[in-house]
Amino acid sequence: MQAFQDELLVRLAIAPQQYHRLIIILNPDSRIVDMSKLDIAGKFGLRYINLGLILSQMLLDLTERQKALKMPQLVDQIIGCIEDKPAVLDHIEILFEPSLQQDPLRLLQGMSRNRTILAIWNGQVNNGYLTYAATEHPEYRKYSIRDLNILSLSDYSE
Repeated sequence: MQAFQDELLVRLAIAPQQYHRLIIILNPDSRIVDMSKLDIAGKFGLRYINLGLILSQMLLDLTERQKALKMPQLVDQIIGCIEDKPAVLDHIEILFEPSLQQDPLRLLQGMSRNRTILAIWNGQVNNGYLTYAATEHPEYRKYSIRDLNILSLSDYSE
């Protein structure tokens, strides 16, 4: 885990010089448990945000249309309070909900223009593409890894 932490320090240092200050922590087999995420956030002075929990509460009283329209604004509101402190966004699965009509990666990239965000991404990298969910799943997404800052936990397995 020390090698992972060292690499994370390097990525955090260069993130402010990048167009998108988004670091994707690839968690291909859901290896990292909540306590480890909190430990990482604490060790590096990051703010830990359970995006799924907070966002789902904010969406409760909205219609389907309002949810889709207000989603970027609500996510910005949630992470807007972090100021200049980098944040770990966990439980981002809600962003992939088809009824919310969002492009999760694009949304995260937009939010990371002015702040450093580490997103815990439960997916895979295969043949030059970052994926989320299985091909036949309604939440399936596939993105080219070109220009993405991905730090895979599987590269640091002990």
